[in-house]
Amino acid sequence: MTTPDATPAPPVPPAAVVARATSPANRHPVRRSRAVATLLTYLMLLAGAALMLTPFIFSVMTALKTPRQFNITPPLTLPDPATFENFTTLFSAQYQFWVPIAVTAQVVLVMVVGQLFSSVLAAYAFATLEFPGRDLLFWVYLSTLMIPAVVTIIPLYVMVTEAGMKNTFWGMVVPLMFGSPYAIFLLRENFRSVPSEVLDAARLDGAGTLRRLWYVIVPMNKPILATLTLITVVSHWNNFMWPSIIAPAKEWRVITVATAALQSQYSGNWTLVMAATTIALAPLIVLFLAFQDQITRSIGVTGLK
Repeated sequence: MTTPDATPAPPVPPAAVVARATSPANRHPVRRSRAVATLLTYLMLLAGAALMLTPFIFSVMTALKTPRQFNITPPLTLPDPATFENFTTLFSAQYQFWVPIAVTAQVVLVMVVGQLFSSVLAAYAFATLEFPGRDLLFWVYLSTLMIPAVVTIIPLYVMVTEAGMKNTFWGMVVPLMFGSPYAIFLLRENFRSVPSEVLDAARLDGAGTLRRLWYVIVPMNKPILATLTLITVVSHWNNFMWPSIIAPAKEWRVITVATAALQSQYSGNWTLVMAATTIALAPLIVLFLAFQDQITRSIGVTGLK
């Protein structure tokens, strides 16, 4: 005997209906659409990769050509025969290209140390320390990101010139080495994600402010520090405007200014320019390959946050 409130059992579909729904023939359209979407995705990625890599390939191919080959053959023609004459010419006594490479390496080294040291300290203060006006000061400092860099060029030039640092190494690095709004903002947001329980435990163990920074905050944020290091290296390795204004003297030319100086009013010297460009690109590619795991981890961590 059944009760009036009992819910009737759902009808069981016929075996023929189940077999038709799960048959391979009905699954083929779904598989086909997924395959088409995957194919289109890879085609778009390949097109983007080709668009990004073509200038680099063109640079290397042109660097391996003689000026005569460059003038009489299409731009994307393979060098026949390939020659390293442009590279040897750059490092000859006439051009001495090792000088701008050494100057650029020193500038980048000082910039990386100064930027990381200053940015880590400032970001740690804004993220964990309590002091009056902390948030207001941070947002006022961050708002300077909206000021175009060219606006500050003339005031910086006047200040550095009055300080007697024009055409000097320190004139190139001092105005830019003490942190940046972007670096401090990036580090602050990552430092704030460190659990407060971890910092409290370190404080109970007797760790002071700097020990908590060095032994807790920094080890937990190595991926983002590696990414910031790479960004700093690339931006200052490729910096052109400020070095060309404050240090135009030949002995203080960085690699970008020295490459631009290879061109003259009546001669492009494009094979030499492309050889210099290839030399400038090589360290950045090696650096990216060395830090790619850290960059991937930092992107993943940032996405999770």
